[in-house]
This record gives sequence, C-alpha cells and structure tokens, in this order.
Amino acid sequence: MSPETTAMLVQFGPLVLIIIVFYFMLIRPQKKREKAVQQMRANLQVGDEVITQGGIIGTVVTVRDDFVVIETASDRNKIRIAKWAVQANNTAHEEAAAAKKEK
Repeated sequence: MSPETTAMLVQFGPLVLIIIVFYFMLIRPQKKREKAVQQMRANLQVGDEVITQGGIIGTVVTVRDDFVVIETASDRNKIRIAKWAVQANNTAHEEAAAAKKEK
C-alpha cells in the first residue's frame, strides 16, 4: 500500500466507526420497536383495551384492515379510528405480565 492510501484509510476510519455505532445504537433498536408496534396492531382482537396516540382509552369492538372501532367510557360511545393511531394494547401487556408471574 502506498502512504497516500494508508493516510486515506486512517482519515475515514473514524467516520466509518461512527456510522457503525449509530446503526447499532439508534437505527436498529428503532426498527425493532416499529416492527413490534406493527405486529401489535396486526394482532388486535375484539375485547382488547387499547390506547390511541391521542390518549383515548377504549375497548376494541370491530377490527378491519385499516381501521378499528373502539368503545369508550361507561356511556358506550363508539369511535372509529385508523389502525396506525393505536399506540398500545393494554390487554397484551396484562397477559404478558400474568405469564411472567406464572413462571
């Protein structure tokens, strides 16, 4: 190798290292979270308690391809929301916690 090639590798080495660190510390975990959220939305079932991105808590009444109908409060209001607006499924969290306690 010529000295110029070696100098160029030494100069770009830290940049490549920073890109690799960013991938493993930022990009990869974010993709894992997105995949888990998409799977949660795909596995919604009637009767699940969900929280929307707007903070509305309700029980799933109907599940379709691109929207969900939830029932809120004791006066049984029904709201049709887009599936992407579901932030969390409380029922799934409760079942996971119960499974951990059984073990």
